[in-house]
Amino acid sequence: MLIRLVPGLLNKNRNTTIPRQNGLESDMKQLEPKRDRLATIIAELGDTLKKVIEEQVDSKVLALEEKVRALANELRVSNKPESFQQMQSIIAGLTLEQSAGLIKSFSLFFALVNLSEQLQRIWVLRDRALAKPGVPRSESIFAAIATLKEQGVSAADLQKWLNGAAILPVFTAHPTEARRRTVLDKLRRLADVLDTSHVGGGLVSSSGLPSASADESAVREEITALWQSDDIRVVRPSVTEEVKNGLYYFEESIIDLIPALYDDLEQALAQHYPEHDWRVPPVLRFGSWMGGDRDGNPNVTPPLTVATVRMLAQAVRKRYLRSMEELSRRLSNSSHQAGVSDDLKVFIEKNALLFPAVAESGRTRYPRELYRQACGFIREKLRRSLLAVEQTQLDWDGPVEMDNLAYFESAELLKDMRMLQHSLLTNKGSAVAAGSLHRFIRQVDVFGLHLATLDCRQHSERHQNALTEVLAHAGVCPDYSKLDEDQRIALLAAELNNPRPLIPAKLDFTPETIETIETFRSISAILQQLSPDAIDSYIISMTRGASDILTALLFAREAGLFQPARGFSRLNIAPLFETGADLAGGAKILEACLRVPVYREHIRLRGNVQEVMIGYSDSNKDVGFLAANWALYKAQSAIRDVAAREGIELRLFHGRGGAIGRGGGPANKAILAQPPGTVGNQIKLTEQGEVIADRYGLPKIAHRHLEQVLHAVLLAGLERRADPPKEWELALDRVAELSRKYYRKLVYETPSFIEYFRAATPINEISRLNLGSRPGSRKKSDRIEDLRAIPWVFSWMQNRHTLPGWYGLGYALESFAAEGNAQLALLQEMYERWPFFRTLLENAQMILGKADMQIAARYAELVPNRAVASDIFGEIQREYQRSSTIICRIAKINRLLDDSPVLQHSIDRRNPYVDPLSFIQVELLRRLRNNPDASQIAPLEEQILLTISGIAAGLKNTG
Repeated sequence: MLIRLVPGLLNKNRNTTIPRQNGLESDMKQLEPKRDRLATIIAELGDTLKKVIEEQVDSKVLALEEKVRALANELRVSNKPESFQQMQSIIAGLTLEQSAGLIKSFSLFFALVNLSEQLQRIWVLRDRALAKPGVPRSESIFAAIATLKEQGVSAADLQKWLNGAAILPVFTAHPTEARRRTVLDKLRRLADVLDTSHVGGGLVSSSGLPSASADESAVREEITALWQSDDIRVVRPSVTEEVKNGLYYFEESIIDLIPALYDDLEQALAQHYPEHDWRVPPVLRFGSWMGGDRDGNPNVTPPLTVATVRMLAQAVRKRYLRSMEELSRRLSNSSHQAGVSDDLKVFIEKNALLFPAVAESGRTRYPRELYRQACGFIREKLRRSLLAVEQTQLDWDGPVEMDNLAYFESAELLKDMRMLQHSLLTNKGSAVAAGSLHRFIRQVDVFGLHLATLDCRQHSERHQNALTEVLAHAGVCPDYSKLDEDQRIALLAAELNNPRPLIPAKLDFTPETIETIETFRSISAILQQLSPDAIDSYIISMTRGASDILTALLFAREAGLFQPARGFSRLNIAPLFETGADLAGGAKILEACLRVPVYREHIRLRGNVQEVMIGYSDSNKDVGFLAANWALYKAQSAIRDVAAREGIELRLFHGRGGAIGRGGGPANKAILAQPPGTVGNQIKLTEQGEVIADRYGLPKIAHRHLEQVLHAVLLAGLERRADPPKEWELALDRVAELSRKYYRKLVYETPSFIEYFRAATPINEISRLNLGSRPGSRKKSDRIEDLRAIPWVFSWMQNRHTLPGWYGLGYALESFAAEGNAQLALLQEMYERWPFFRTLLENAQMILGKADMQIAARYAELVPNRAVASDIFGEIQREYQRSSTIICRIAKINRLLDDSPVLQHSIDRRNPYVDPLSFIQVELLRRLRNNPDASQIAPLEEQILLTISGIAAGLKNTG
C-alpha cells in the first residue's frame, strides 16, 4: 500500500463520522428513547427501496449493492487489508452501468435516511409537547423570554430591544446543493405521507389498521419517481434557476410558518409580562444574495439583478392575491349582523370612485358584506401592483409612469389591512381579527412587497479599477491606483462633498467600469420605480482600507442613492473583512471612515447603524481553522468597541457556510458563543447550500431552527456577560499564532502542496461540473489564494480529509499544553467555562469525526508523484491524530464525541453507504484522468457529479 497509516488510528477513530445537526443538537439527545421507531421507518423505507431497485433494474444490481454494503460494514468492523483489496477489486471491475446503479442506490438511501431523521426530530418535539403540556421546550422562544424574566430584564428594556431588532437570515446560492426542485418536491410529499401515517412504528391505513394499500402505495410511488428522476442538474444552473430554487423554500415553508413563530413570541411576552401592552415589530426578516452577488460571477449583471427583484416581488404579490381571495371568503360578516367602522365605510366610498367596476361588482354580489367589498378593492390594488412589477420599464435618469392606484410600498397595504382589523376589533369581531387576517398582516409585515431583501456584492478591486478610470476621464486624478491610503481618503472625501456630477450620463468606459456604474444605477432605479424595500445593503468583498468603503459610497452618490442635501441615503455600505490581516485591521478601517464627516452623515441618514460583514470562509482558507475563528472573535470585539465609542449601532453580518471550515455548526450555539455585546439586537447570517434544504425543507424543522435562532439572539442581545479573563485571551493569542504558522507552512509554504491538492481532491472536476452558476476561482490561476473558499472546503470534504476544519489545531494545542500541567488545566477550564472555546472544539470534534484517514489514503493514491503523496498525506495524518488526541484530553473524554451515542448510531447507519461512494469516486477520477476514449468522458463526468452529490448527502454540512 502506498500510504502508511498511523498504527491503531483507524480502529480507534474510524467510527466518528457525524451527520449535520441543523442546530438541533438538544433535540438529537432526545432521539435515544425513540431509536426503535427511527430504525423501523428506515428499515421500511429500505425495504421499499429494494423492491423498487428490483423492479426498475434487476436483482443483479440489488445483489451487487448488498455485497458492496456488506463488505463496507465488514471494513468498518475489521479493517482487514484483504477486505480493502477486495473492495477495490470489485469497484475497479465495475462497468459504468453497474457503478451508476450503485451510486443511485446509495444516494437515494441517504435521501431517505436524512428525511427519516428529520421526521424523527419532528416526532420527538411532538412527543415532548404531549408528555409535558405547558412546559416550554429547550431553546425555544418561550424558554428565552422566561430566562430574561428570571434575569430581571424589564418589559421596557425588552420592548426597546424589540423596537430596534433585526434578525436577518440571508439565503445564498451554493454549489454543494445540487438537488433539483423536482427532487425536493418528491421528498416533501414523501415526508407528508410518512408524517401523517406513521403511528407507533408502522405504516397504517386511514382505518388505523396495518395496511399495504394507500399509504404504502404512496411511499412506493414517490420512491419509484425518485429512482426514475435525475438526481442532479445535467446542465449548469443559471442564476435565474438559483433564484427559483431559493424561492421554493419561501413558497413551501417560510411564508406559512412565520405567523406561528410570531404568535409564539407574542404569547410568551404576554405570559411573562402580562402588565405590558406589547408591540412586536417584524424583528425576523429575510434576505438573499441570489441575483445580487456579482463578486467573481460574470453571470450576475444589472439586468439580471432587476429580473431577480421582479421574480421575488411577483412571487410575494401572487401569494398575497391568493391569500386575499381566501380572506375575502372568510370575511362574510354582514352589516345586518354586526356593525363596521366609519373608516371602513369611508374606504369603500373613496375606492368606489377609483375603481367603479370593482365597486359595482362588490355591491351586486355582496350588498351587505362590506368587508368583502373592501377586500375587492385591496385585491384590485394588489393586482395592479403585480402588473406594475411585471411591466414597468426602468429608466435610471428619466421619467417613468407609475400607477398611483397600485400598492408601491408595503405600508400602504398594511394600512388598508389594519383598517379591516380595527373595524373587526371594534365591532365584536376580535376572534375573526385574530385569525387569518392577523396572520396575513404578519406576513405582509415581514415579507413586504419584496419577499426578501436582495444584497448586492462586488470585489473592492473592481471598484478601484472603475474609479481609477472615471477619475482619469474626468481629469480629477491621472492614476488613482497609485495613491496611498491617506491620499485616497482625502480625494474621496472631497469628491463626496462636491455637488457636481463626476460620471456623465452617457458612459464611455471599459465594459467592466460600465457594469460597475450601471449596477448602482440599476439599484437606484429599482428602489425608486419598482420596489423601495428590495435592496438594502451593498457589500464590498476584500475590503482593505477605508477608501474601499468611501469608493462604494461615491458610486452610490453618483447614482442618486446618497443625497445628503435632500436628507436621504438609500443603501447600507457594508465592508466585508475576510482575510486574517483584514479582520485584524477592520476596526481601524471603520474608525477611519467614521472620521470622514460626509461618511458620518451617511451613517446618520441610515439610522446610525453600520453594517459590517465578517467572512468565515476566506479567513479560514488564509490562516486555518483555529486562527481564523480567533481572528473573527477579536475583530468583532474591536469593531464593537469602535461602534460604542462613536455612538452608533452595529449590525454584524456573519458570512457562515455549512461546513465547519466555513463557519458552520449549530446556529444557535454559534450566536451564543459570540463576544459579549456584539450581537445586540441586529444580526445577519448567511444560509447556504444543503444547509438551506436541511433547515427549511420541512416547515416544522424550519420553525424549530428559526425559534432556536430567535432564542439565541434574545439571550445574547440582552446578556450581561463580560469579556473573558485576560489570561484566556492571551492563551488563545498564543495558540492561534502557533496554529496559523503550522497551517500556512503546509498550505502556502510547501511547494508540492498545490500538486497534492489538485490531484488528491476532485477540485478540477468540481470546477468543470454543473454545480453552480459561479466559477470556482475569482481569477484564472492555480493559486490557492484565488480559489473560492466554497470549492476549497467542498473538495476536502469529498476526499474525507476535511482539512480546513481542523488542520493546525492539534499542533497548536499540543504545543501549548506541553509547556506544563498548568497549561493543560487552563485549556480544560476554558473549555468548561467559555462558550466560544467550547463551541470551537465541539465543532472541531464534528469535522474530525467526518474525516476518515483510511478513505483519504485512497485519494492520496491519485497523486502521480508518490513521494509527494507520502509526505503530504503523512503530515495530514499525523496532525489528524494530534488534533483528535489533544481535544479528547481537553474535553476529558476517551474519544471524539464520546458523549453522543445517538450520533454514533446515526454514523453507523451512514458509513456503509458513504464509503462505497468514496471508493467509486476514486475509481471514476482515476479513469477520467487516464485519458479515456472521448465517448467515455461525458458519462464519467456525470457519474462523478452523482458521487459528489451522494457523498455530500451522506456526510452533510459539506460546503
